[in-house]
Amino acid sequence: MIDWKDKSSDGWLILGILLVSFNLRPSITAVGPLIPFIREDMNLSNGLAGFLTTLPLLTFATFSLFAAAIGTYMGKAKAIFAGLLVLGAGSVLRVSAGPVALYLGTALTGIGIVVCNVLLIPLVKSRMPSRTGTVMGMFSTGMSMLAAIATAVSVPLAQDLGWGWRGSLLFWSAFLFLALLVWWPQLKLSPKPAKQEAETGKSVWSSRLAWQVTLFMGMQSLLFFTLITWLPDMMIDKGLSPTHAGLLASMMQVVGLLGTLLAPVVATRFTQQSGLAVSIGIIYLFGFSTLFSPVIWLNAVGIGVVGVGMGASISLAYTLIALRTRNDRYTAGLSGMAQSAGYFLAAFGPMLFGMAFDRWQDWNMLVYLMLGTSVLFITFGYFAGRNRTI
Repeated sequence: MIDWKDKSSDGWLILGILLVSFNLRPSITAVGPLIPFIREDMNLSNGLAGFLTTLPLLTFATFSLFAAAIGTYMGKAKAIFAGLLVLGAGSVLRVSAGPVALYLGTALTGIGIVVCNVLLIPLVKSRMPSRTGTVMGMFSTGMSMLAAIATAVSVPLAQDLGWGWRGSLLFWSAFLFLALLVWWPQLKLSPKPAKQEAETGKSVWSSRLAWQVTLFMGMQSLLFFTLITWLPDMMIDKGLSPTHAGLLASMMQVVGLLGTLLAPVVATRFTQQSGLAVSIGIIYLFGFSTLFSPVIWLNAVGIGVVGVGMGASISLAYTLIALRTRNDRYTAGLSGMAQSAGYFLAAFGPMLFGMAFDRWQDWNMLVYLMLGTSVLFITFGYFAGRNRTI
């Protein structure tokens, strides 16, 4: 039983992990529905507007390379605390002035997010090895839940409450202070790693299995970030209001919460996860195919189906990082690699589609991109799901 009065118990760590997870997506997912307002206010092209989602992914890709080393130097818990501080600084900076501050602050939010993302997985594996699947499911669910809420209410906050897009984006920083407060005890409970834990061994970058997990992470990230950026605009073009388009994108994420919570639990019950990965990919293919139709209710059904896949795939990707490694040092290395190379691949999605749409003005290109990526998701998921370890 968890003793919540004992700050050294797993209960306080789980609460801290949940609160950290609440801060890792709203700063990104709130941007998609607000892009029309930001684009008009800042006089941006579609390509530059799409870069607002691409930029955090580029910082994810770059700083994932250093996150494991930062965790080794500072200790995982202290590094996560520092990451939250950087995230807060970026959130304030990006709404404080013009385009330069917007992009610089957005980059800082990406740095803060990726440090937390990379280090939470090995921290869970080292502190709660017998509960990895359950806790990763809770972590992914918390992250996805706040992402969905941010998508749904960002436009109402900007329009109905009169806060504008700046106030709407800044609102999510409120959750940051609570996360910092609850995470504070972990700074003493998770000391700096011993020297032997920081020693290097075989690099995960030379492992074929590591690349399979990484490419699986990249495909699911490309699907999520491209769709969450451009789905609201696509549905506005089909006739929905900005508020309703944001609600539809939010519905996609809310529906996915069940998959987010259950996928790691299901995955850890089997020695192989290939079948689960392929099943999620088939769900994607069906859901995305409905977006060719001009019928809004059919689009909504398909988006809901896609949401189930989105929720399950992100938590499965994080769980595979833990399952495919034999100890938390390799877990940290694979986590950094998967989120570096994986997010680098994902970063091209929102920006390149925005540039393509500027040229051809065809929303079907978004659907083709999603379908093609889904096929690659199935391929890499099959290999990453096989029962092997690094």
